[in-house]
Amino acid sequence: MSASPPDNDVLWARGIVKSHYGTPALRGISIGVREGEVLAVTGPRGSGKSTLLGCLSAQLPVDEGEVWFNSAPVHTLGRAGRERLRRDRFGFVGSEPHLVPELTARENVALPLLLAGAGNKAAYTAADEWLERLNVGDIGRHRPDRLVQSQCQRIAVARALAPLPNVVFADDPTAPLHREAADQVLRILTSAARSHQLTLVLATHDPELVRFADRAVALVDGRFTAPAAPVPRDTTAPGTAGATAATAIRH
Repeated sequence: MSASPPDNDVLWARGIVKSHYGTPALRGISIGVREGEVLAVTGPRGSGKSTLLGCLSAQLPVDEGEVWFNSAPVHTLGRAGRERLRRDRFGFVGSEPHLVPELTARENVALPLLLAGAGNKAAYTAADEWLERLNVGDIGRHRPDRLVQSQCQRIAVARALAPLPNVVFADDPTAPLHREAADQVLRILTSAARSHQLTLVLATHDPELVRFADRAVALVDGRFTAPAAPVPRDTTAPGTAGATAATAIRH
């Protein structure tokens, strides 16, 4: 029987192996992520970053190895158990926003809160506050087909943060954004994670974005290239105003 992870690791993986249609994507990865940490996973396209986030976030079952969340084994869960974990504890932002086209921006952000049982007033108040923090509060009543991609991506970030999950997984979340917008969104994302003691796992192929993290690891061909290194923290993050309602409905 394997030992459980250290108490201060909210995520912990040991020896995880994952292949896609016979092609190795992860080759025996082991890593721990501390509670409240902002961890950047870097590497070129095709290095295994998205697969690592998929395994840690219970989106992908591992072929071999172990994944733990808060000292509970994820690798032994079936599909229904993984879905509950993602719904109740994790937030996710990808390089595409994947908004519900029939819903307005504020309805998209409120949706995960409503599904988790929050009341309408609390859910929509939190949605409005997070949209404001992402500088898209003025388009809350617009549907995605009336918005540009950069606006939709900010809405997706607000949707991931509004329920205040234990862990937010961000897989190249600034890919659709130009440099200034990318920096602003990353500052808001990392500032929100730190102010609410959320854990953030960020995958990026852009080395410039590593400065927003507390620590960085580099993947090449499914393996870490060096021990995880601390990163000098970016000190230009904005304040944390506007999170009162979101804090009140955290699970």
